[in-house]
Formats: sequence, structure tokens, C-alpha cells
Amino acid sequence: MTVSTRLSLRQKAVLCSVAVLALLLIVWQAATAPTAETAHSTPSATAEATEYAMLMGKIPETADTSFQRKVTGFPTPGQFAHEASRQLAHPFRDNGPNDKGFGIQLGYSLARVGAGYVFALLVAVPLGFLIGMSRLAFMTFNPFIQVLKPISPLAWMPIALYTIKSSSTSAVFVIFICSVWPMLINTVFGVAAVRRDWLNVARTLEVPPLRRALTVILPAAAPTIVTGMRISMGIAWLVIVAAEMLVGGTGIGYFLWNEWNNLSLANVLFSVLLIGLVGMLLDLLFAQLQRKVTYAD
Repeated sequence: MTVSTRLSLRQKAVLCSVAVLALLLIVWQAATAPTAETAHSTPSATAEATEYAMLMGKIPETADTSFQRKVTGFPTPGQFAHEASRQLAHPFRDNGPNDKGFGIQLGYSLARVGAGYVFALLVAVPLGFLIGMSRLAFMTFNPFIQVLKPISPLAWMPIALYTIKSSSTSAVFVIFICSVWPMLINTVFGVAAVRRDWLNVARTLEVPPLRRALTVILPAAAPTIVTGMRISMGIAWLVIVAAEMLVGGTGIGYFLWNEWNNLSLANVLFSVLLIGLVGMLLDLLFAQLQRKVTYAD
């Protein structure tokens, strides 16, 4: 396949993606367009909806009545764009516990994910090397892994809250417990799958065990280990949102739940889109790392 063909395929893929996005926006606009029933709603119903929306602080008192009637339901693409631009204009605002910008909330979430993920990495990779290099260690730890691995990370939250006494630290623990298993299992598999020929050559040259692990086993198992790290990061970002919804306080999960409690569906959609974009960027970072450690025979 030539370079020109690859570029042509990439351009076609971009055009198809844009077409799908445009189709989704058209369907969204058609589904949220005001109907004849809502357009001719009674003045009392309109007044009640407007009064409630102003009470929640969602619209100014001088806003147009037709616009007020629309924001009480599912937002149109235009209303979503308006709310998204308002959030993007002040991402780091801090007007109190219930009015922090998404940039601050995102920082809390990334910090928790980073802390729990690093702890999981420090545990999973060395333990995976030990289990992968020793049949006895594998038979010893495998029953515990098989029992603990299927447990939902959020099932650990009540135990963490009771023992740790801190909601933020409990969220870090949940990230740790959900991140450790994919990294551990992939490390065990990668280490155990290293070619016997390479290990035999290292033994023949009397390479010390630690040096053998770092110079022979680690480079050979690196693609599999990074695959586990990539899977763990995806799970960690998935779980932190749910954990922050439960513990509250700060974080992008709390930001989303708080906007739902305020009946701001536009900001809920903005939060969902933001979570997806950040998850995609994290996955792309690990994809780049995976390409760097992958080699061809």
C-alpha cells in the first residue's frame, strides 16, 4: 500500500466521521425542536417552568420566554453549544464548593487517577515478574487473583470508606484496586511467554538474575506489559467518575452529578463529552508508548 493510498484512506475516514457527526447533530436538532404542543403551552405552565428555572439560577430574569421554555427540557445543539462556551470561558473558576470550573474538577480526578495508578504500577509489575518467573509463585498467588479480580471496584468503596475514613483517599484506593489486575495479569503473561532460547543464552553467559530480568525479560515482555497498563488506565478513568459520584466533594464525576442535581442537562452532556475526550487522550498516550516498545521480529 503506497503513502498516497494511505493518505487517501485517512481523508476518506475523516470525511465519513464528519458526515456521521453532522447526521447526529441533525437528528439531535430534530428530536429537541419545540413541538406545536410546547409552543402553545398554557401561560401558567410556562410561568411555573420559568419561575423554577430562575430559582435554580439557570436563566436570567430578563431572558426571552421562548428560550426559557426550551432550557427546562433536553437542550438543543445550540443551547448545548451556548453552555459549553460558557464553561470553556471560565474553566478554573472557584465560586464555592458547588460552583467550581471543570478545569479544577478535572485536575482533582486526574490527580486521584494518577496516584492510584502509580501505586498499582509499583505493585503489579514487580509482583508480575515474580509470578511469571516462578511456577511456585504462580500456583501460590493464582487462587487469590482469580477470586479478587472479578470483584467490582465500587464494591470496595464501603470498606474503603469505613477503614480509610477519607472519601478522597478511598477513591484513590478504588483506582488502585481496579488498575492492578490488568497490569498484573499482562505482566505475568508477558514474562512467562519470553522465549526460552533467550533465557538459556543468558544462563549460559551467567547473567545475574536481576540483570537478566532488566536486560532480557523486560524488553521482551514490554509490549504485553504496556498493553496491560493501557487497559488499566481505561478502567481507572471509567471507575473514577462513578466513585466521585458516590463520595462527592470534588472531581469530574461530582461535577457531572452536581449539574444533574441542578437539572442542567446541557452541562451534563458537556461533562459526558469532556470525560470521553480526556479518556481518548489518555488512551492515545499509551498507544504511543505501546508503539515505542513494540518491535518486529
